[in-house]
Amino acid sequence: MDAHSEGKLFDYRLLTVVKKQSFLMNDEFLMDDLDDDKTVEFIHNFLPIELKDKFSDDDLYYIIDVIADYYFSSGLLDAKPDADGCVEIDTDKIVTYIIKEAKKDKIGDWLPEDIELVVQAEMEYGNSIGQVD
Repeated sequence: MDAHSEGKLFDYRLLTVVKKQSFLMNDEFLMDDLDDDKTVEFIHNFLPIELKDKFSDDDLYYIIDVIADYYFSSGLLDAKPDADGCVEIDTDKIVTYIIKEAKKDKIGDWLPEDIELVVQAEMEYGNSIGQVD
C-alpha cells in the first residue's frame, strides 16, 4: 500500500467514525425531543386549569430550553452537593432568568408566579423520572 492509498484508508475510517458519531448524536437528539415532549405533557397536566391556556406547547418548549440554559450558564451543573448530597436550586433566580430571556427574545410576557409554577412542574417531572431527588 502506498502513502496515497493509506491516506484514503484513513479518511474512510475517519468518515466511518464521524458517521457513527453522527448517528449517536441524532439518537441523543431524538431522545431529548421525546423527553421534551413528555416534559411538556407533564407540565400541562401539572398546571392548574386557569394556567393551562396561558402556555402553548411552543411556550413550554421555550421555557424548558431556557431552564436548561440557566442550569448550564449558572454553573449549577458543576455545583458541589452538600453533606446530604443536595444542591441548592434557587427557583426565584430561574424565574427571573426566564422572564428576562423571554422579554429579550420577545417570546412572552408572563407573570413570575405563573413561571414559578412551570419551573416547579419541570422539577417535579425530573423527580418523577428519577432525574432529581
